[in-house]
Amino acid sequence: MHHARPLPAYLVQRFHGWKATAYQQNRAWYRRLAASGQHPRAMVISCCDSRVHVTSIFGADEGEFFIHRNVANLVPPYNPDGEYHGTSAAVEYAVTSLGVAHIVVLGHSNCGGVRGCHDMCTGQAPALEQKTSFVGRWMDILRPGFDKVAHLPEGEILPALEKQAVLTSLENLMTFPFLAQAVQDDRLSLHGLWTDTGEGDLECYDPERQAFVAV
Repeated sequence: MHHARPLPAYLVQRFHGWKATAYQQNRAWYRRLAASGQHPRAMVISCCDSRVHVTSIFGADEGEFFIHRNVANLVPPYNPDGEYHGTSAAVEYAVTSLGVAHIVVLGHSNCGGVRGCHDMCTGQAPALEQKTSFVGRWMDILRPGFDKVAHLPEGEILPALEKQAVLTSLENLMTFPFLAQAVQDDRLSLHGLWTDTGEGDLECYDPERQAFVAV
């Protein structure tokens, strides 16, 4: 038996408001997108955090971005073991089927997943250490990044670890053979970003400076 319930009233009201205004004003555009399929130029890998509003940051319309969200915007290493891999599947589809020209990994300030990794690595989150913790095992991807920033003053560790999450994902993306080939052939470029959600700032990783710099 399914346990789904009717949609909450406030969401029903918002939908009808959208259908009567935004959709009606752009009906031809929506129908064109539906008929012609999606042709996004970029894939964005961002955090599930509700404060990270990818389309608003870049003023994007429907059809522009292929967006994948997960806890702490992490990409695991290439591991074709026949198991379930949602993030890897999204990457594969974006590169091999959609042919995106760019993949953007977007990290953010005050990331709860990154904080969980910090707490786990410092012995403050025994629940995340359990094999049954999906979050804990997902944040294992970031453990090597924690080792790189653990020496910093306490107040600097979390922002630095948030940026390590971006760099870890960029490194792991390059372990996917089809993606590495696309980068080598100049058909695809990778970009690492970090946004301060409170201040509205955006930083981009500069490989020459080996640092995140303001956009």
